[in-house]
Amino acid sequence: MHKLYVAMVGLPGRGKSTMARRIRDGLAAEGINARIFNNGDMRRKLLGAESTSPDFYNPDNSFGREARELICRRNLEAMQDYLNGDGEVAILDATNVSRQRRMMIENTLKNHPVLFVECMNEDPLLLNAFIRRKADLPEYAEYTKDEAVESFMKRIEYYETIYNHIGKEKYWMCVDAAANRVLAEQPCESSPFYPAIREIVVSMWIESLYLARHGQTEFNVQGRIGGDPPLTARGRAQADALARHLAGKRLDWVFTSTRMRSHETAAPVLENHRDAHVMALREFDEIWAGDCENMLYSEIREKMPEVTAQRNANKYSYVYPNGESYAILQERVRRGLRRALFLAGNAPFLILGHQAINRVLLSLFLRQRTEDVPYIHIPQNQYYHIQLTPTRKLFERIPYDGKAAKQDTSLKDPQIYS
Repeated sequence: MHKLYVAMVGLPGRGKSTMARRIRDGLAAEGINARIFNNGDMRRKLLGAESTSPDFYNPDNSFGREARELICRRNLEAMQDYLNGDGEVAILDATNVSRQRRMMIENTLKNHPVLFVECMNEDPLLLNAFIRRKADLPEYAEYTKDEAVESFMKRIEYYETIYNHIGKEKYWMCVDAAANRVLAEQPCESSPFYPAIREIVVSMWIESLYLARHGQTEFNVQGRIGGDPPLTARGRAQADALARHLAGKRLDWVFTSTRMRSHETAAPVLENHRDAHVMALREFDEIWAGDCENMLYSEIREKMPEVTAQRNANKYSYVYPNGESYAILQERVRRGLRRALFLAGNAPFLILGHQAINRVLLSLFLRQRTEDVPYIHIPQNQYYHIQLTPTRKLFERIPYDGKAAKQDTSLKDPQIYS
């Protein structure tokens, strides 16, 4: 009978646990019995606060080293018991950063193949956000925020001193966890589960993304471009309506731009989701109009007719004087989406963007001709709901008042970004 062990590899903050859950859930959707065995969960259960100190992870600390190995061996035994029963894939969620630890895993789990999956991510924004989230865990309750961050960073430094990248193991896969991309691999071709795992790893995975535009602003009413205007009374009412509509839905993360109108629209939503993490990403700032920022559209037509003519001729590729084009915008929006997906993991999240931003975001999910991207409809009283996994593809536009969606289509031939 074909069965498989999967052992995650990587420093903290590189997406191992999120990837482990995706592998488990993706396999489960295929009817495959898979289970995660997490060393950290067992450590906290057996040792509690004693294992929170960074010195516990010092390679020269014999007590900590022996305790960590004991925890790993207990999980390896549990994994063997699982595969000796009805289990088909057992996943070890742990750092496993040393070659010595991985050799011990291979020498212990000899009855079925072992696939090592190393997660890479060196984005400083994502790493900082991960560390600050870790500082909120119950095991750091006796620490101040700064003390907890310092403690966790010291733990990572200890891991770095013993880190050896994979490559000498029999079966392995190195993954850019923020870009859903396999960087290198030694495939486990004998396992029927390997193709499914590889597809899960490279697939964009969204359990629930709510994509909304900010409410009406003073510049919207005046017909001005760009800037940083506040919401109008109608815009604030739209923000309140969005908050009411999303009140009963789970939201673990809310991502905004750095602009006032995005923050003001998010405020009532966050009142109803006080436990949600919130982050402003510059990647979601509206397209930069350069010399045309804050101008009336009518003023641009009168004073800069060449701008209007050239942009009307090719709106996607036209670059505002000292500004951006939709083509330029796409790469930073793509980077922002990757960051949001990495931080949200498998949890539902909301992006409160702008008209051009949301057009580009939608184009990353749909096979859209580039010349049509600048004309995608982005209303201020509706939001888009997107679900995208290897087994489920949903795309719908929903009014805030809860009436039937005006558009509800399955995502045929989705564009998987990379």
